[in-house]
Amino acid sequence: MARAPVVVYPPAEGRGGGRRVRVDGTILGTAYSDVDLLEFLRRAGLDPESVRLDDPELIEWRGGGPDVWF
Repeated sequence: MARAPVVVYPPAEGRGGGRRVRVDGTILGTAYSDVDLLEFLRRAGLDPESVRLDDPELIEWRGGGPDVWF
């Protein structure tokens, strides 16, 4: 099975939350909401209007799904 090109890591502890985002092996930054994540994906060349955050072929969520940010 191929790995998803986007990895969203577990929420950070003790730093106000947020989740590190990696796209195709490159860390893009820390997202604090789905809005932030969609902006990172837009900058990576994806159309935010067509992204499904629950698509396991696109996004691998670690430590909780798209509703967990803190």
